[in-house]
Amino acid sequence: MVKRENLLGFMREVAYKPLTAEELTAALNIDDVASFLKLLVDMEAKGEIILTRKNKYGAPENMGLVVGRIQGHSKGFSFLIPENPLEQDVYVSLEDGNGAMHNDRVIVRLHKGVSANGRREGEVIRILDRANQQVVGTLEQSRNYGFVIADDTRIYQDIFIAKGEVNGAVNGDKVVIEITKWPERRRNPEGRVQVVLGRAGDPGVDILSIINKYKLSEEFPTLVMEQVAGIGAVVTEADLAGRKDLRQLKMVTIDGEDAKDLDDAVSLEVLPNGNYLLGVHIADVSHYVRPGTPLDEEAYNRATSIYLVDRVIPMLPHKLSNGICSLNPGQDRLAISCMMEINPSAGQGERYEIFPSVIHIDRRMTYTAVRRILEDEDPEAINEHREFVADFKLMEELALILRNKRLQRGAIDFDFPESKVKLDDRGKAAEILKIERSIAEKIIEEFMLAANETVAERLYWMEIPVVFRVHEDPKPEKITSLNEFLHNFGYHVKGSNNKVHPTAFQEVINKVEGRPEEKIVNTIILRTMQHARYASQCLGHFGLSAKFYTHFTSPIRRYPDLIVHRVLRYTWETANQTGGERPEWLNRMTDYADQSSQREKVAEEAERESVDLKKVEYMERHLGEFFQGNVSSVMPFGMFVELDNTIEGLVHVSSMTDDYYLYLEDQLAFVGRHTNKMYRLGDEVKIQVVKVNTQARQIDFELVPERKSGKVNKKKQPEPEKAYH
Repeated sequence: MVKRENLLGFMREVAYKPLTAEELTAALNIDDVASFLKLLVDMEAKGEIILTRKNKYGAPENMGLVVGRIQGHSKGFSFLIPENPLEQDVYVSLEDGNGAMHNDRVIVRLHKGVSANGRREGEVIRILDRANQQVVGTLEQSRNYGFVIADDTRIYQDIFIAKGEVNGAVNGDKVVIEITKWPERRRNPEGRVQVVLGRAGDPGVDILSIINKYKLSEEFPTLVMEQVAGIGAVVTEADLAGRKDLRQLKMVTIDGEDAKDLDDAVSLEVLPNGNYLLGVHIADVSHYVRPGTPLDEEAYNRATSIYLVDRVIPMLPHKLSNGICSLNPGQDRLAISCMMEINPSAGQGERYEIFPSVIHIDRRMTYTAVRRILEDEDPEAINEHREFVADFKLMEELALILRNKRLQRGAIDFDFPESKVKLDDRGKAAEILKIERSIAEKIIEEFMLAANETVAERLYWMEIPVVFRVHEDPKPEKITSLNEFLHNFGYHVKGSNNKVHPTAFQEVINKVEGRPEEKIVNTIILRTMQHARYASQCLGHFGLSAKFYTHFTSPIRRYPDLIVHRVLRYTWETANQTGGERPEWLNRMTDYADQSSQREKVAEEAERESVDLKKVEYMERHLGEFFQGNVSSVMPFGMFVELDNTIEGLVHVSSMTDDYYLYLEDQLAFVGRHTNKMYRLGDEVKIQVVKVNTQARQIDFELVPERKSGKVNKKKQPEPEKAYH
């Protein structure tokens, strides 16, 4: 039986011309015709191949067609994001959308040629999968009917709700609606209210709306919980078969204060030959989550844990994620250990060993505690953890060696501060903290990177299917645009023949360090990069300048890591076997990679939205107050200003009334026609908070003119080191 990938490869050959099913059957010498015809129908339904009006099959890309997902915009136009990551996005006008909604999977026919600005344009000709059977929004009700305005602004059309379909909801309620009629060219979608979440603005309703918007589930299916109930809460003697006993090896976990799902532990010692022996010990989730079980299917569907501001929606039930799989201190745990001998002068591994183990964590450490020991040299912290201080100093020593080696080979190192939202007892944002990366985070980062690369290379050379973490080279047109932008600051990313090495980016990052334009240059460089994803092929990782890379270190919260563990287990269990068929799950790596990539995007959006929501809520209490900030981006309609606590707001160009300001696209700046006053990326400005819209997640600022004597309200804006550290 011919496989999907082989049939696609055949159709993508240069010499291929569309063939009928009968012609394909003959050309490929198909014996099982019924199964082959079923495969053709299935692939055509999924948009993998196209059936022409003459009943001939071909690859979409050879017919001027592109398959992908629609990314909507509040103004009605959209972009098609192709499933093939090597293809450029396609602009789809409102008129050419033909009823497609945000995130629908569609086929787009490309228009001939390109637009004046060089972009591809096209028209939706077929909707393969609808993504919005349910929509979360706010009901606006009149006497005879209502409309739901979707929380997701990328669903630009209001949804019509007939009078008898409101299900008890009243004007201003947050609701979940079911789409009953899809939009047409000049007709809004229609729906019925399924669930009333509560009044917009009431405590808890905002996060509940996000959970429903992204179709996240806090509850696990009954079959999953029944399976979990049969899993023991402690490691038994039977669990230890075939494992190395590392319970006497001194090891710790280092995580954030709030972490409960502890995936990884580390150990470190110096060998008699002067080399380091680094141990990265990862929870062996694959021992408990076996392929084909209800627990595994649910983990696949979720693919990742999601960390909202007030809760975690885990990939695995708490009995596993916080219990038997979590590397809690003072308890025996099953692990997969990666022991690496590293030469201190070269910063390279000389040998390694990967094996199943049983471990016992001596101490649960936090990033804060380790930072206090290593950076602050805090006597209290040093005394409290005195038996581990020498170990942490050794870890710092090795982490810096590994980091320097990584940077020397060309890895790109961004150091963007993160924000953390502190909530009060009502779930409201009490404080926005700016979190800087310390040596503690860098230790764990470097050790996990080393283990991920080691495992990836091991599995690559074994020539066995697995899921890799890949980060492809930036697209040439993105490099061109980046250099046009960098030219304004006197920088340039070097390269030739449309090929750029990561070191070229790092050189620019090094040059801007400590300068006013540092953050915006780093941000634009980051936007130039492609999005990292999962793939069944080893395509390398551009940002890390790594030829081999996978995710191995977080199987409690990421499904790809669980698959990597499962593959390792398979290699050990079949090490002495010859022949035999591979299990079905081993042939699903492309499926695992695609699902994990899609769910990762959902998680990122949900997490970002929950944080942004609380940031807007926080600024609602600061209306009328003054702050210092920096211009973080410039658009034709205005410029965004970021405060020191990472909150952003928009200064609309219409509010800049001291002159008539012209937008300079090539410089990403505004310049006053009469005064020549210029505002550009990175500039420090003083602003006043003038409007906050929690429903639209928007914050409006206005510039405080220099001629005015208004000063930053020191009482109302806490000092950064006190409020945002």
